[in-house]
Amino acid sequence: MNSMNTVITIGRQFGSAGREIGEKVAEYFGIQCLDKELLSRAAKESGFCEEMMANHDEMPTSSFLYNLVMDTYSFGYNASSFVDMPISHKVFLAQFDTIKKIADEGPCIIVGRCADYALSDRKNCVNLFIYADEETKVKRIMEKYDLTEAKAKEMCAKKDKQRQSYYNYYSTKKWGRADSYDLCINSGVLGIDGTVNLIIQYVEDFERKNL
Repeated sequence: MNSMNTVITIGRQFGSAGREIGEKVAEYFGIQCLDKELLSRAAKESGFCEEMMANHDEMPTSSFLYNLVMDTYSFGYNASSFVDMPISHKVFLAQFDTIKKIADEGPCIIVGRCADYALSDRKNCVNLFIYADEETKVKRIMEKYDLTEAKAKEMCAKKDKQRQSYYNYYSTKKWGRADSYDLCINSGVLGIDGTVNLIIQYVEDFERKNL
């Protein structure tokens, strides 16, 4: 189905298979799914090195000084203020710009990185959040990274805390809260393929309604 013109954004809990689900939906529609690839492109277009992008990718901040500086700019930045801006904020802005450019180029799926917020003015966007029960997530992480149950639980909690802090910091919405998205799905209920099918049906209905 290549006539699709919808951009899908996916917020996800760690271990919920959000990226894998995104890739399968993208395969069905014949479009690209961007996750880490977004970093390479943002690095190229902004002149930052990729390693720096990766180090600050979806990372929250808790520094008092950083918050102070952020309050001063409150997102109204110009050339002179950009020079003094904390590096993590420059990285965020570079990703933000790249997300907008990618969405301008045509239908795609963008995983994480406040993409729903970056594209909040677009009418052709479907914003999803994928989560799962702890048992499903922990089991998946144990298998994927060959970890003990305790380590997998710790990793899930840490990663989700980072993603939540990052999203809540840069966005005006709340990470993982239903009213921040168009559709929230527990991937543990239907499994990966069932969740993929549900999203495909939702997007196709969305497109019919918005033709």
